[in-house]
Amino acid sequence: MTGMGDERPAGEVDPLEVGTAPTRRVADWLCLAATPTFAVMAVLTAAGGPDIICSAMPDASPLSGMGLMYVLMSIFHLAPWLKLAASRRIASGSS
Repeated sequence: MTGMGDERPAGEVDPLEVGTAPTRRVADWLCLAATPTFAVMAVLTAAGGPDIICSAMPDASPLSGMGLMYVLMSIFHLAPWLKLAASRRIASGSS
């Protein structure tokens, strides 16, 4: 039994299925870009001096404000890298 809107005329392609494989490959690689991007931003923010907009204290730690946020975002977006490392480890047959 199909739900409403599932019926398509013969030969008509679902627009959501067009280019699905290339789109997924791009999405897989794009998700890997977040961690290094946030890590670089954290280093640049920490090396660039105090953050005037987000820091209320003039002599705050380099890991406060935006620097800390970028470090945390790097950690939160680490999962795709861990999955990639685990899949390569399994593929190589090592434990």
